[in-house]
Amino acid sequence: MERTFLMIKPDGVQRNLIGNIISRFEQKGYKLVGMKLMHISRALAEKHYAEHVGKSFFEGTVSYITSSPVVAMVWAGNNVVAGARDMLGATNPNNATPGSIRGTYGLDISRNVIHGSDSTTSAEREISLYFTPEELVDYSKNVDAWLVE
Repeated sequence: MERTFLMIKPDGVQRNLIGNIISRFEQKGYKLVGMKLMHISRALAEKHYAEHVGKSFFEGTVSYITSSPVVAMVWAGNNVVAGARDMLGATNPNNATPGSIRGTYGLDISRNVIHGSDSTTSAEREISLYFTPEELVDYSKNVDAWLVE
């Protein structure tokens, strides 16, 4: 079963959207296997956004993501990386599909409520930045047989 990393960003936490966002993934049928409310250190933020070092938005992004708590999560499911990306909508909320998370709650490209891994490779890297293997819970749900053949 595939896993992905999702993070409700400071604007999502501050706007009390945690429950609304989590419920969307639960209703889709994905399984939450790890979650923590945390302050991200500058060092962790720099590792997370390492591919953007030197870009004009890097410093603002690091400052923003470390400014308030986030909710770091790992979700599991069939094709969960692509499915979650579809549910998130475009990075720029102005271009996001109506009804997507960013289309519903996002206000600005720099305040777009949620981060999601863009590939299985990114998911593995990001999960390892935020969670140890012991923090991820592998379990079965009776409903699983009804969701995936």
